[in-house]
Amino acid sequence: MTEQVLRTLMRTTDVIVAGFFSPAAITAVGLADIYARLPLWFGLGVGDGAIALSSQDTGSGASANRDEAVSTALTLGLLAGIPFVVFGLLFEQAAIGVLGAEQDVVVIGASYLAVILFSSPARHTTLIAAKSIQGTGDTRTPMYVNLASNVLNIGLTVGLAFGVAGIPEYGVVGIAIATAVADVFAAVVFLLVLGSEASEISLIRPSDHVIAKQLVVISAPRIAEGLSEVVAQFPFNAILLTFGTEVNAAYHIGMRLYQQVAAPLSRGYGVAANVLVGQALGRGEPESAYYDGLATAALGALTVGGLGGVLFFVADEFVRIFTRDPVTIGYAVNFARAYAVATVLIGPYAILAGALRGGSETRPPFVAKVTGTFVFLLGVTYVGGVHLEYGVLAAYVAIVADYVWRDLFLGSVYYQRDWLNRGTRLMRERGSIDGASEE
Repeated sequence: MTEQVLRTLMRTTDVIVAGFFSPAAITAVGLADIYARLPLWFGLGVGDGAIALSSQDTGSGASANRDEAVSTALTLGLLAGIPFVVFGLLFEQAAIGVLGAEQDVVVIGASYLAVILFSSPARHTTLIAAKSIQGTGDTRTPMYVNLASNVLNIGLTVGLAFGVAGIPEYGVVGIAIATAVADVFAAVVFLLVLGSEASEISLIRPSDHVIAKQLVVISAPRIAEGLSEVVAQFPFNAILLTFGTEVNAAYHIGMRLYQQVAAPLSRGYGVAANVLVGQALGRGEPESAYYDGLATAALGALTVGGLGGVLFFVADEFVRIFTRDPVTIGYAVNFARAYAVATVLIGPYAILAGALRGGSETRPPFVAKVTGTFVFLLGVTYVGGVHLEYGVLAAYVAIVADYVWRDLFLGSVYYQRDWLNRGTRLMRERGSIDGASEE
């Protein structure tokens, strides 16, 4: 959670700094970040495959299989980062322009995007390495590395954007440069950690096709889950842009407030549930795995929901940190309050999804997100906002409705417990446990 707080603070700093320039700069950074989520979700997807195998094999004592899985995941992440670099260098202008943004937004966003995507291989390495180490039960080392990286990022963002302390002033592009430098720094440090005695994991040359196949099978739905969210963001942002640039900027501010205040806890609990469930399954304790995930979800609903309540009542004060534009402020407060209401739902969703992934079951979270995003977030906003002419009000309702559905769907899957058998079966298939361990 500590790691996630500073990571989201880094992103929040990006939006605050962009707000010093103009609402168009906020919109440009927000739109470019939609594309930047493509490598983010790929890294998270492969990382979730790595943490599932790492936690299970740590629980069962199959360290050789764990090393193979982590090494395979890192290799895949490095290679997959190259196409993102090419895309950022060749198609940055078209990528922002296709969303229907104004020309000044396109110019700013394209430059920002090209730099952000250039560090995709490093970002993949950081995400996969951090989750692999967390799977062993060591959450402190990733925290220390990412804390250092994010502090570096925040400092460089302010320095490069405004030209502080003799540093050249690069404006919004400076924000992207800071992120790229910090990503490379974190990747190098993580590789050094994995190559030393500080980590239980040892890097090897990948050669096991069964483990590679399982890694892809587990990671693919998670990657698709993230990509579906990114794909939906294009029409969603396009709809908001029809209501005005200020509305779109307000959405990114409201979402950023939620990301800063409540999301770190949800993600932290999700990682904890993933590790606890995976290690319990590795030890041959499915009932403990089931209880750990459910108890963590209940704790998340209380604590994350409580923070959402705080955000609801102080949204106006928080929004003014990002912008002084009165029109943007009004819409941003409402977006922030919509996310605040949804937090009591977002926490359990993130945690149950993490627990299922700890059991190597990544398909239900994918289905929940796809149906929630397209049917509720996008569908309700388009039908209610455009066809029924309720405008941006429909978007506020859609944000909450999306997570109501996700919780209902994942809750039913979790309760049925079939996912526990899947995790055990995959461990037996790759030789991490023997047949007698299966329940």
